[in-house]
Amino acid sequence: MPTTRRTLIAGSAAVATGALIGAPAATAHSRPATPKPTVVLVHGAFADASGWTDTARILQRDGYPVLAPANPLRSVSADAAYLASILASVPGPLVLVAHSYGGMVITNAAVGNPNVKALVYVAAFAPEQGETLQGLQLKFPGSKLGEAALDFRPYPTADGAGSVDGYVKTSVFRDVFAADLPRATTDLMAATQRPGDVHTLGEPSGAPAWKHIPTWYLVARHDNLIPAAAQRFMAQRAGARITEVNASHVAMISQPRVTADVIKHAAR
Repeated sequence: MPTTRRTLIAGSAAVATGALIGAPAATAHSRPATPKPTVVLVHGAFADASGWTDTARILQRDGYPVLAPANPLRSVSADAAYLASILASVPGPLVLVAHSYGGMVITNAAVGNPNVKALVYVAAFAPEQGETLQGLQLKFPGSKLGEAALDFRPYPTADGAGSVDGYVKTSVFRDVFAADLPRATTDLMAATQRPGDVHTLGEPSGAPAWKHIPTWYLVARHDNLIPAAAQRFMAQRAGARITEVNASHVAMISQPRVTADVIKHAAR
């Protein structure tokens, strides 16, 4: 729903008397509008913050402050700590929105922050304490993101031990990740994807913020990465307000208006 804008014109005489042309006279009971919460959009693995572009544009048009930080994609604990440090620097109420692996991150990062007023999961993992990414992904049949769909590339670490990043193979990226987007778009997404460290797959999650914070969930019915059955299970367990949409794993890209509507309901 577009934001209504009104132009207030004041001449010098009007300013002197405190009158505003085109606006009702001020009264002793007038109150400033309540500021809208900042919406923090958290991306998952094999993606970056640009996946939120259309959703963010809608939210900004409707007057919401938006922040879409980079998710390091190194480990659940480190990524959650990084996001928590960003949240601590943002004043006022917050609505955290996550896609895919980003759900693991917000579930942990929101704990203990009283400014976080709502959590929104968009085809995202919403773990219970002790659960892992891989365990939730494989809890129900239907995921096409198996070992054969990934390229593994070692990389050096500061401690000298080294680690391994996982990338979705270009040949299957569209089918696994974004089957409802044009191939030209998904070819570019595959080429520019940000990998996730494979150790995140087996790292247990901590105590979940959704047990104490109101939660919303957007289920992507045609998701080939997190089966819709797994999404419904996590959403129902979290006591989330659930919306379903005919979309692939990247519902925020293919269905940005539906995604933004769910976020705005949570923000209200």
